[in-house]
Formats: sequence, structure tokens, C-alpha cells
Amino acid sequence: MAKHPVVHFEIGCRELAKTRDFYAQLFDWQFNDTFQVAEDSAGISGHLTSLGHEPFNYTIFYVQVEDVAGTIAKAVSLGGKKLVGPIAIPAGTFAWIRDPEGNVMGLWK
Repeated sequence: MAKHPVVHFEIGCRELAKTRDFYAQLFDWQFNDTFQVAEDSAGISGHLTSLGHEPFNYTIFYVQVEDVAGTIAKAVSLGGKKLVGPIAIPAGTFAWIRDPEGNVMGLWK
């Protein structure tokens, strides 16, 4: 198994139902009532979200790490930037970082 696998993705949107219907029809993805994508239909777990504020439209993938705060610190030391977190939620802890080229990615534990 990869040391730091990509384990989750998130698609931000303004209209959850419309976006769900698009991906369900395009890729035959199955969704539950909370807009989670069934892992067996997308390859890895994922979900749709509507934040209600900027950024409205985005896609992000999450890399599994052992220490979210430590990985943020390492990213910053390498020229990256902390954007969000670490934030604890019932399913785990996440953060968003930006690499030196401006790409945003998520960290997950």
C-alpha cells in the first residue's frame, strides 16, 4: 500500500442536486442522501458539498497523513502555505494546503 495514498475527493458546487445528477448521469456514480459518492462507483470515497461562500466551485483531493499539523508545518517549510485547519470532524481531521505553484490539496487523518 502507498505510504500516503489519495483517499478522498471533494467537489464544491452551488447546487448539490444539480451537480449530483450531472455526475450520476455522466459516470453512473451512486450517491447517498448526504451527497457521499459510493466508493465502489468512484474508486475512492468522495462527496459533493456546498459551502455557501467562496470558493463555490472547486475540486480537491485528500492525501492520508499520520500528523495533519506536522504535515502542514512541513509544507510551509518547503514553500507551501496553510489555508485551512487542522479541523477535527466526527470522521477524522482535515486541512487544506497550497503548494508553491498555487495548487490546493487536502490532508486527511
